[in-house]
Amino acid sequence: MNASRTARQRARDELTREITDVARRQLAHAGADGLSLRAVARELGMVSSALYRYFPSRDELLTALITEAYDALGTAAESADRPGDPPARRWMSVCAAVRDWARTHPHEYALIYGSPIPDYQAPRSTVPPAARVPLVLLGVLRDAWAAGTLAPAPATPEPSAQLAGQLRELSETVVPDLPGPTLTRALIAWTQLFGMISFELFGQLVGSVDPSDGFFANATEQMAGFVGLRSG
Repeated sequence: MNASRTARQRARDELTREITDVARRQLAHAGADGLSLRAVARELGMVSSALYRYFPSRDELLTALITEAYDALGTAAESADRPGDPPARRWMSVCAAVRDWARTHPHEYALIYGSPIPDYQAPRSTVPPAARVPLVLLGVLRDAWAAGTLAPAPATPEPSAQLAGQLRELSETVVPDLPGPTLTRALIAWTQLFGMISFELFGQLVGSVDPSDGFFANATEQMAGFVGLRSG
């Protein structure tokens, strides 16, 4: 009985992977808003009703693809972090790994950081995988702070009451040991990272700093200093 259930589960897992593989190929041709369960079933030689046993709706298939993309990107970032390296180098290595993954998987990147998908609302279950990259970057800052090598943030404008509350809640939940101004700068650097990658992938740097390898390396080094990570 157990062996039979295991065999059935393996078969189900394999077909689930085939479904998501075909769906990812669809992303490249039709985009997220053009994803079709019927088209996926047709390519796999299945009837639509059989596919619905695995993914009852397009939204559930999209959620699976989004979760897989976030997890793959998170794994790339975590694998690039070398805790024994100087913090600034760790920061830059993680940023480079994020960019490399995005350039290698542009359609998956567009799925999670591109335009909102019409009539789709991502569930809360996508939040933990989405948080993996920023948590790696915050881990670098936390280690530098614990070692006493993180430069203090210079004086900045006082945040609004709303922003102060948001930062306080985020700090208490994620990094209670980091100073508030450092957390604010980390958020700025995080959005800068993905803004640069999106500009590159979506063609906004053509005619300026394209190819953008040198620009990206220089910018991430500056961002490391911006968050308080001393080079060297």
